[in-house]
Amino acid sequence: MDGSLVTSHPDLEPLLSERPQRAKLLDAMVRIVAEKGYEAATVADAVRLARVSRGTFYELFESKEACLAAAYRLGLEVLAGRVSEAVRDAPDWRQELRLGLRAYLRTLDEEPLFARVYLLEWAPVPAERDAAIRRFARRYGASYARGGVTVPEPALYVLAAGVQELARAHVRTGGRAIDLEDVLVGCALRLATGPIEGRFAEPWT
Repeated sequence: MDGSLVTSHPDLEPLLSERPQRAKLLDAMVRIVAEKGYEAATVADAVRLARVSRGTFYELFESKEACLAAAYRLGLEVLAGRVSEAVRDAPDWRQELRLGLRAYLRTLDEEPLFARVYLLEWAPVPAERDAAIRRFARRYGASYARGGVTVPEPALYVLAAGVQELARAHVRTGGRAIDLEDVLVGCALRLATGPIEGRFAEPWT
């Protein structure tokens, strides 16, 4: 099945043969939301593109939002997996930061349908977006820790959110996300150059 990023997730592999309707609907929802925007996209659009019945949709998902949230989570797993694979053999923590950011940005460029959903159409699923930011914040934290650098959790969150927001602004205006690599790596490295003072240096709960 040649589809959006969500179809790359291993959880969908058995569904492609055993119950392809769910995989088709997830892929269709990403495509429709990317094309029309969440507000304009409808369940009717998704079932028409997936070539399944409306009844089948509601057997599998409670709502349009639930379907989008499931697709968002699966796409995030693929995105995070590509980042993890990219940093596996990094020679040091600085290169780990660069290689991780490069994989993140390249994936957004290579998967424009998911990129639009992930960066521009997340408003209906704010909890999913927050979970994504926290996940990448932990990824950055692991890279810093490898170099013996301690960055407070709130600063890691700001870095992860900032990466996503800058990518969003760039993609929205038709730019390539990968063009942001050097500036984002520079920002990430600046966090390691000195202590971050103030109350935000306290443990984040």
